[in-house]
Amino acid sequence: MVIHKKTRLTPLQRQAIYSSYYEGKKKVTNLAEEYHVSRPTIYKILRRGRHRDFTIHRSTNKRFRCLPYGIKRLAKVEAEIEARLKRQAKRYNKDYPGQMLHGDTKRLPLLQGDSALERREYLFIAIDDFSRELYAAILPDKTQISAKAFLEQVLEECPYTIEQYYTDNGKEYKGDPCHHAFMKLCSEHKIEQRFTRVRNPKTNGKAERVIKTVMDLWHEKTRFASSAHRKTELRRFLNYYNGVRPHKGIDGLTPEEKLIEYFYPEKL
Repeated sequence: MVIHKKTRLTPLQRQAIYSSYYEGKKKVTNLAEEYHVSRPTIYKILRRGRHRDFTIHRSTNKRFRCLPYGIKRLAKVEAEIEARLKRQAKRYNKDYPGQMLHGDTKRLPLLQGDSALERREYLFIAIDDFSRELYAAILPDKTQISAKAFLEQVLEECPYTIEQYYTDNGKEYKGDPCHHAFMKLCSEHKIEQRFTRVRNPKTNGKAERVIKTVMDLWHEKTRFASSAHRKTELRRFLNYYNGVRPHKGIDGLTPEEKLIEYFYPEKL
């Protein structure tokens, strides 16, 4: 017998529903909640039960039972699998540390007690594509000067050479190469700038995703007493992110372990 894929109840369950209604005097609503089906389904079972019919009927949906439908359904499943594999194929990891850093900026919420007139602070992040090592800082605005200050911090902290810096087309990252502070600093350190497609920031997915992770695990779970406290907690979070938290994208290693594996494989 072909049983429809949406069949929810066995013959024994159908008989139990009938008995519960007429002998136990349970209401239809209660039975529907108990067996996780709709009330019309309960009414149908009761109607058939009066004729002692508790069997699972063949589907009246001929489309469901016919061969063309099965072939069409199989083609849909194959198309879904193909699309998923294509999405996975688009994922990439660079071959060594510093080959590409992804950068982005996020306006931070006001602190508790701040008025709406207070100036917002901005979170700048950079993540190494190869190791997922994260750099971050809180700066007072979203300008080329702040972007330059953040990159100077990254260059001071980063133990490897940065070859590419990948960002969106924000004014803090892009402008007149002769006068733009951030672009001039990139040029001085021979860092190639690369940008997302216009109005398509999702192509910088690693940076977008890490900002969401940072906000979820750091900002949403901590009550900050002041701006200085928030900056201190950010440094603590970076130590956790880089040294403790495993990453699926790098085989369950931490960023620090990934870098050690690359630079000092003999220590593993």
